[in-house]
Amino acid sequence: MGKLTKKQKEALAKYNPAQEYTLDEASALVKEVNYAKFDASVDIDVRLGVDPRKADQMVRGVVALPHGTGKEVRVLVLCTPDKEAEAREAGAEYVGLDDFIAKIEGGWTDIDVIITMPTVMAKIGKLGRVLGPRGLMPNPKSGTVTMEVGKAVREVKQGKIDFKVDKTGIIHTSIGKVSFSPEQLRDNAKEVLNTIMKLKPSTAKGTYVKSIHLSSTMSPGVKVDKTSIPGL
Repeated sequence: MGKLTKKQKEALAKYNPAQEYTLDEASALVKEVNYAKFDASVDIDVRLGVDPRKADQMVRGVVALPHGTGKEVRVLVLCTPDKEAEAREAGAEYVGLDDFIAKIEGGWTDIDVIITMPTVMAKIGKLGRVLGPRGLMPNPKSGTVTMEVGKAVREVKQGKIDFKVDKTGIIHTSIGKVSFSPEQLRDNAKEVLNTIMKLKPSTAKGTYVKSIHLSSTMSPGVKVDKTSIPGL
């Protein structure tokens, strides 16, 4: 590990890495131990007691963050001409179909979310090799395959996100920016945790939520005391 800067040393002196903090404390600390010069993202990492290799233990869900993510979300809507005006009015940056499919086939992925319609999914299926690894493939379960494209765009712009457990059993997702207040970060974290609890597989045995950490883009993780959160 390289030599720590003065700012890094000051940040690390503000907390005990081995200690568990209440969600309120962690939401404040994650701001204090951040030493980035930009408005870094704040993430939550939740380790679950599930086996993602088993289909009936795959935890995936959608949550609308009360205070949004703080990020500018670039949305592409792949739709038929009759839905284009609806998508643009809702705020989609890019709207079209065949031209954008060709661009994506050529390697273009300068977007954050793709929303499409069930009737054109047959055309989009071939893009799986490009979109899948980047987490951009539209999915009915995440609300990105729908006839209500305008509604879907507005929800994404307002802070709707989707998440899923990775192969190591961890859910990792953004809950805001370090410029958010501790209360906003806490509220967003609670919403994610409540949603995860509702998605507990009936086949999962033992402890469901094993650990929770909050961190920013350039900060160490802050351990959260599970017992400080009702319902966990």
